Amino acid sequence: MPLLENSNYTRPKWLFNGHLETIYPSLFRKVSVPSPIKERISTTDGDFLDLDWYRQNKSKLVIISHGLEGNSTRAYMLGMVNAFLKQDYDVLTWNFRSCSDEMNKQVIFYHSGATYDLDLVVNHAYDNYEEINLVGFSLGGNLTLKYLGEKGDGNSKLHRGVGISVPLHLGSSSQKISETENTLYSKRFLRSLKEKVIEKSGAHPGQIPVETLRNIKTLADFDDFFTGPLHGFADAKEYYEVNSSLYFLDQIKVPTLVLNALNDPFLSEQCFPKTLAKSLDKVYLEFPKHGGHVGFSPENSSKSYYSEQRAVEFISAVI
Repeated sequence: MPLLENSNYTRPKWLFNGHLETIYPSLFRKVSVPSPIKERISTTDGDFLDLDWYRQNKSKLVIISHGLEGNSTRAYMLGMVNAFLKQDYDVLTWNFRSCSDEMNKQVIFYHSGATYDLDLVVNHAYDNYEEINLVGFSLGGNLTLKYLGEKGDGNSKLHRGVGISVPLHLGSSSQKISETENTLYSKRFLRSLKEKVIEKSGAHPGQIPVETLRNIKTLADFDDFFTGPLHGFADAKEYYEVNSSLYFLDQIKVPTLVLNALNDPFLSEQCFPKTLAKSLDKVYLEFPKHGGHVGFSPENSSKSYYSEQRAVEFISAVI
């Protein structure tokens, strides 16, 4: 499919670099949505997932997945909820394990390739809808694309997918976020992740090497000591290679959009596979010059966020 190089996104003039574009909406954006119907579903391994439903009795559903250490209440999630509610879709947002108000039960957490949980959510909604669409942000975008690649033609109701600010290549993106200019982000993520490890170790004594936390300096260290081994991978390197959605793009069988800003401070060069685009049958790659990470703020408040505009356009359009 074509590489969509002529993106229409224009950032506000006062958000003049990728860091400002990333930080401003994260800190200052406020979004009001209807109160969701909350539901907890059980996993096959005795755990649970917390879901937020926004129902309008429609036949089409959009399922939205959040990013690293996010949850269903983040402004970028709620903005996307509103965008699709206005277009007559039902919307379902969900929280990864350990990301809702209650710590999950099992020793595992969530990770970039845990498509078994997304599959559970899709199957839970499956019988009630004629069409299911998937939208994912950042880590949730990687999860979404990997899932679509794994499913291929295996789910006739899967209609379209959108990934926004996706670390398509996990290993190099982990290195990117650990660079000096990104210290603010990486420290914030690490602080939250370490707190979860300490909390979980109390419920699972002897199963989590909490004493190694003092050696964790980067997200790659965390994935090497915790994310990888806890989820069955030898180390961070294996975890990254097995779960990078870059390797699943050519297996996706439904129209799918990847929206990655070229000035995204989290994404490595491998997350902009321009050459690969020529060989992809169903995946559209759009790389705006600006946008930051999960940013895409409008030029003025009367306009919608570009990521929401594009997701709605892509999922609703006749291709």
